[in-house]
Amino acid sequence: MYGNFAVGYHHIMKDTDRDGLIAYYLDIFKKFGSEPSLILDLGCGAGDITLRLAKKGYDLIGIDISTDMLNIAREENSHENILYLNQDMREFELYGTVDVIYSAFDCLNYITDKRDLKKVFSLCHNYLNPDGLLIFDINTEYKFKNILDKNTFVYDTEEAYLVWQSEYLKRNRICTFFLDMFYKNQKGYERFYEEQEQRAYSVEELTEIALSTGFQVLGIYDSLTFKKYSKTSEKIFFVLRGIK
Repeated sequence: MYGNFAVGYHHIMKDTDRDGLIAYYLDIFKKFGSEPSLILDLGCGAGDITLRLAKKGYDLIGIDISTDMLNIAREENSHENILYLNQDMREFELYGTVDVIYSAFDCLNYITDKRDLKKVFSLCHNYLNPDGLLIFDINTEYKFKNILDKNTFVYDTEEAYLVWQSEYLKRNRICTFFLDMFYKNQKGYERFYEEQEQRAYSVEELTEIALSTGFQVLGIYDSLTFKKYSKTSEKIFFVLRGIK
């Protein structure tokens, strides 16, 4: 997905609230009585969250489709408790089962085909231990329509400068991101351009997929809280339990 864009994008996204997300995951474990040993980070990217959980004493497997992102993970975010695998989440394979699977930073929105998303859920159910948890967050259609559509965002750090534009098409519920980045290297600045797509899924669609693939829905929450989501929620978290 990211190509040569990966290093600059990684520097930009370092500013997101990683520690807040880790604290929320730990609260979820406590709330639902989970004491995981082995955890799968599905769509781990450069491994920032993976590393933070590994430092908490958990064993982690990180899966990502981007070799560039995984190279960053192995160089900057390696840890003796982490195994990184270059796989597509739509057809990932593990040697055994895990206690918790999570997918962070709206990663599942990038699965734009509903049939593919159902495959991801089925694989997660297959590789979860009995009563294991699946945790993920999504960008909502409200966010695509009211926050991102036809808007421009600028991110400026010492290492990279990113102009992010978005266009949301209601007829197919696809939001296209147009990313124009200048990344600083030894020769000056190098320019990269990427286009990415995310799809809006309704709570009802995701609930139906979850139930049809063997999950129990434990909670659907507004971002980083245990409060019920609303019509104006920009990001929603799902907590599912695998039923064997």
